[in-house]
Amino acid sequence: RPAPRRAPLADRLLSLAPARGFVAARTREQVARRARRAHYPAPYAIVDLWQRHGAQGDAAYEAEARSIAELFCTPTSRSLVRVFLLQDQLKALGGRDAPTFRKVHVVGAGVMGGDIAAWCAQRGLEVTLQDRAAEYLQPALERARDFFAKRARRPEDSQAAQSRLRGDLEGAGVAEADVVIEAIVENVEAKQALYASLLPRMKPDAVLATNTSSLVLETLGARLPDPARLVGLHFFNPVSKMPLVEVIHARDTRDDAVKAALAFARRLDKLPLPCASAPGFVVNRILFPYMIEAMLVAREGVPLAAIDEAALAFGMPQGPIELADTVGLDVAFHVGQVLSKAFGSPPPDALQPLLDAKKLGRKTGEGFYRWVDGKPQKPAAAGAPVPADLEDRLILPMVNEAVSVLRERVVTDPDLLDAGVIFGTGFAPFRGGPLHYARTRGIAAVVERLRELERAHGPRFRPDAGWSALAP
Repeated sequence: RPAPRRAPLADRLLSLAPARGFVAARTREQVARRARRAHYPAPYAIVDLWQRHGAQGDAAYEAEARSIAELFCTPTSRSLVRVFLLQDQLKALGGRDAPTFRKVHVVGAGVMGGDIAAWCAQRGLEVTLQDRAAEYLQPALERARDFFAKRARRPEDSQAAQSRLRGDLEGAGVAEADVVIEAIVENVEAKQALYASLLPRMKPDAVLATNTSSLVLETLGARLPDPARLVGLHFFNPVSKMPLVEVIHARDTRDDAVKAALAFARRLDKLPLPCASAPGFVVNRILFPYMIEAMLVAREGVPLAAIDEAALAFGMPQGPIELADTVGLDVAFHVGQVLSKAFGSPPPDALQPLLDAKKLGRKTGEGFYRWVDGKPQKPAAAGAPVPADLEDRLILPMVNEAVSVLRERVVTDPDLLDAGVIFGTGFAPFRGGPLHYARTRGIAAVVERLRELERAHGPRFRPDAGWSALAP
């Protein structure tokens, strides 16, 4: 029988205990840039095992088995399994007998419209992109070309995607499109006028969708001869990275229109969340109190970077200040005005000076932060004094708003609501969603904490009436 092959010299050197200690320390530093041990213990457990035992031998295998068994029983593991199953629930909403989609027409070549068009083309659909003039189309087509080049495995794949996306100033693609998506400015009159020009040219069975981020469908469809045909397909920025699409229906939207919209979202490899037409829908409505509270805390003198760090410590992918800059302060201001008027919440007044100075966030290079090469330049927050209740002030308003969304039946299934908030806001996945987090922490404890915050900071923390339906 042949002798076993010896491992390469480099592997044998790395297996020595002193070398393992050095490499393990460097590896932990790299892992820490992506995830915190308290949030995601598994990658750290792998490094710890390798440092103690190396990669072979009975002791290593036994320690690995014990470690895996322990990790399976952690709250993080259970929550991540839950998130995986919730993702499958969203995918299943696309249906098995979905219609065939081949051609898409997008009106509005701004950041959202252009990126929606590029994503559709990248996913294999024929896309026409319309705007008022070539000067508006060209930047979107150039962004799409760069996007295709970065995503393609082969040059011919990028060229094929480019060939599927065409500028269309006259709107000739409307007549052949299976889906027409409106992504113009958030102005009711402008949208209504556009629908009036589109509908006579559309196929009878084509989907008419709006990408509005805040306007209710009942208002947008008020002048349509058949308002039940209009649906919402609310994509999130950046389109290529955000997996969720809110599929919005009004009170009288036809079932076949909703089913087609759900199927179209799955055709694009997105996760569709069906929700009722309401101000802010789900994601923006739940994020708004998070961002507003951050601005109120900043007004108290807490450093912006320290506010963001508190959210990151909870497990959010971005702090609320950085998120506002990323979304665009003009967009955040508009959505905030709509939601403030609808729900009586604090208005986004803190944004006005920045808007007046044309500091709109990442897209202009400066907002709350200065941005360089797509990254916010944050001053060091270490050691900065922060309120003891800062984390709860940021997170519990989101949880409270999720309860309100469920009570109002904007989303009727609590599991789907958790899924939508995770995949639409990045709400710490290892916590399983806002409602799951509340149940884990204890419904009574969360309600009492909201009452404490209400006494300390005002009525914006008042527990929603829907908590009583969640109580065990």
